[in-house]
Amino acid sequence: MVSSPPDPAFLECLANRLGPRGFTADPADIDPWTIDWRGRVRGSAVALLSPADTAEAADIVAMCAAAGVPLVPQGGNTSMVAGATPPANGSALILSTRRMRAIRSISAADGVAVVEAGVVLADLHDAAAVHGLRFPLSLAAKGSATIGGLVSTNAGGTQVLRFGPMRALVLGIEAVLPDGSRFDGLSALRKDNRGYDLRQLLTGAEGTLGIVTAASLRLVPAIGRRAVAWAGLDSPQAALALLRRLEAATGEAVESFELVPDDALDLVIRHIPGSRAPLGGAHRWHALIEATAPQGAADPADALGQVLGQAMADGGVGDATIAASEAQAEALWRLRESISDAERADGMAAKHDISVPVSAMPDFILSARVAVEAAFPGTRVIAFGHLGDGNVHFNVRAPAGIPATGAEGMAWLAETGAAVSRMVNDLTVAAGGSISAEHGIGQTKLAEYARLADPARLAAQQAIKAALDPRWLMNPGKLVPR
Repeated sequence: MVSSPPDPAFLECLANRLGPRGFTADPADIDPWTIDWRGRVRGSAVALLSPADTAEAADIVAMCAAAGVPLVPQGGNTSMVAGATPPANGSALILSTRRMRAIRSISAADGVAVVEAGVVLADLHDAAAVHGLRFPLSLAAKGSATIGGLVSTNAGGTQVLRFGPMRALVLGIEAVLPDGSRFDGLSALRKDNRGYDLRQLLTGAEGTLGIVTAASLRLVPAIGRRAVAWAGLDSPQAALALLRRLEAATGEAVESFELVPDDALDLVIRHIPGSRAPLGGAHRWHALIEATAPQGAADPADALGQVLGQAMADGGVGDATIAASEAQAEALWRLRESISDAERADGMAAKHDISVPVSAMPDFILSARVAVEAAFPGTRVIAFGHLGDGNVHFNVRAPAGIPATGAEGMAWLAETGAAVSRMVNDLTVAAGGSISAEHGIGQTKLAEYARLADPARLAAQQAIKAALDPRWLMNPGKLVPR
């Protein structure tokens, strides 16, 4: 494994190839990109490479492959698992795709957008809207997350319930493989039976098998009408029962169904200015629901209101409200999207992005919470998120008074948080689940993944990595245990 920084003469060759806009060795320019999104993992790099197009990216990869220099692909640097953070020894260079921001084409006839890796998700949303279309994936970091990173991590978000994760939306990929060769797979064929699917292999590979430089993405018709509701419930089981009732009554109209416990809502109201509870009275659990319809279709609020009314009448729902305006709808969504910020303001937490079978999730949330809080007195579990696709953020808050930043908080995370995470991961795997539902493995989950993953899965991943990247130069120390 490479452990020393690249030779200065090699860096000069890269600088000559890329020019001043594509190459920098200035520590002030590089430093912000050497720390992960959560501010917990810091790496080091002696140069930041920013190709303007796929040809420059291919040349960089080929030159680094010949010289044995590792590369860390990076887009918006929004990884929650330090998946785009370079190693601390300075051996790797950062390859940023942020200059590759062209939206090459949008076809309303095909329902396809071809975009480069550095395109910011929010910009794609805006560009699709001009054509009466939308890209049906959204998440809190949409203003900085880039398409290349979203593809490479198989990102999820709030609309997985209806449209699936990034893997379901990627119709084609252009990438530079570890030897510098270019894979041109952008043709958005709905049927293609030519053996191994490199598009799917590269999606979710976290940059360990090459650099995604562009993607063909599925677009769908723009929303004609949407209805956003908030319901108060007694339990996660009641929430799942409500979701099934909504699906039976509205078909695929329900795009998002987010589970929020009362203590998470309380944190938001306490720490986020302007927040207020959407319902009167006390409710142990809440569900944020969004249903949509295309232009010309019936207003989904009618069906949503009918189901919620019936559920309130028979006791399945304690109370509910439907947003009467876009402003009210956005206010409801802000409550859900502010949970992480509110949690951070309140103190340190060991965070987990897990999934189990959907039918098992309600019982898992309750039983795992009891087990963890009993094993680690003073901790407080908050489990929230995408109940409909079996994915919740199972966060274990440190005892009251331990801050999210500073030496005390980091000491708790290192000493107790690691044991907490080990227990949560064990419980998740025992329930037939995954320790990474949508954030990836990156660096921070690598050891636990190696401990818990099925040996056959690990062996296959290692064999694929060794075949395509025999010197293990692409995004070292991420995803694939060595």
